[in-house]
Amino acid sequence: MVGAMWTTVGLVVVVLAAQCSGTVYNFETLGGIPNDNSLDTENHNAELLNTTLSTTMQPGDTLVIPNTTFCVMGGILVDGLVDVTIQLDGTLSFSQRTRKWPRNADGHVMECMQFDNARNVRFTSSGEGTLNGNGADWWGKPGIGYLLRGENRPRLLNMHDGEHVLIERWFFLNSPYWTTSLAGMEDLEIRFSRIEARRDAAPGHNLYDLTAFNTDGFDVGGNNIWVHDCSVYNQDDCFCIKGTSNNITFERIRASGLGLTIGSVGSDTIRNVTFRDAYMPQTVKGIYLKFNGAGNGLVEDVTYENIFIDEPSQYPIWIGPAQQSDASNPCNPNPCSLCWPQVPGSECTTPAGSQYRNIHLKNITVVNPKGSPGVLFGRFDLPMENIIFEDVYVKNPG
Repeated sequence: MVGAMWTTVGLVVVVLAAQCSGTVYNFETLGGIPNDNSLDTENHNAELLNTTLSTTMQPGDTLVIPNTTFCVMGGILVDGLVDVTIQLDGTLSFSQRTRKWPRNADGHVMECMQFDNARNVRFTSSGEGTLNGNGADWWGKPGIGYLLRGENRPRLLNMHDGEHVLIERWFFLNSPYWTTSLAGMEDLEIRFSRIEARRDAAPGHNLYDLTAFNTDGFDVGGNNIWVHDCSVYNQDDCFCIKGTSNNITFERIRASGLGLTIGSVGSDTIRNVTFRDAYMPQTVKGIYLKFNGAGNGLVEDVTYENIFIDEPSQYPIWIGPAQQSDASNPCNPNPCSLCWPQVPGSECTTPAGSQYRNIHLKNITVVNPKGSPGVLFGRFDLPMENIIFEDVYVKNPG
């Protein structure tokens, strides 16, 4: 990971130099209206953000969102941003008016914020900036919300095909759907940032909590990615790799949710991945690698090291098929039922053509798991290869 570390250091230098030579824009001075959640103000602030980011800002410029709250409608769509800094010192609070949310021609809602083809862009704060997705309005009533909306909900931060991007000191709160989706990235660093998606402040993840569904944390994919000194508390994958990826490190992290995840993997190849120095209090799953059956995928050369998993409510270690539904029936196997093995007749199968190779778990401690220490679920026709458990301890298994 040394190469990626040097790359991100170079990124900071380049962005800071550019910032010094450009114009600094204050969002409120430009006309942003704070502390007003009327629909007119939400639309005004969204239009101003879109115009500023897509038209006004030039290479070397900085946009400062000052330390107050700006209510904003979703659909912040920016393409081709180059050599700029976005300094979020306050809060962008996204609209709770789900029926007024902008939609594409096919009826699917637009993302809260989407950045395509960003290059040499720094998302930062002088303290800690907040993106508030007001997710509860999208999650709906527990047990009913998913039936009404399914997955037609906006991601809080969506980014495709970015290069040399830094995200630091941002707080992502209660995303309606996946908190971040950062795909096809080259030389990405995320540091000193955190995610929360929860219905209440109580610790742990009961059935009520888990109805804040599909609230993935830091979902990343690409090459040369470094995520460090971050935390996630959510109701789905916490730190996750999706899509074909290479050379990714997560370290000095705290996670409580569905785990430190690779996948779900379809036909992708994911290799050279390290998760290390992680604390996972009262999480659901811990170490979670999963194939979804959408192709002949490969996951290889992966290390989990120095992981402490404290009182997991499900499996602290799972290497096998994706345990998910993606249907109105939560027991629908896709490919492994969420109800397996507790519900008689529930199904769990490992996809054909997918393989795990060179997976190393080192210095893993699991304390007081409520169930089995874990699941390793492969296939006879394409078995896992070189799976190493070194100093893996489970204390007081359920």
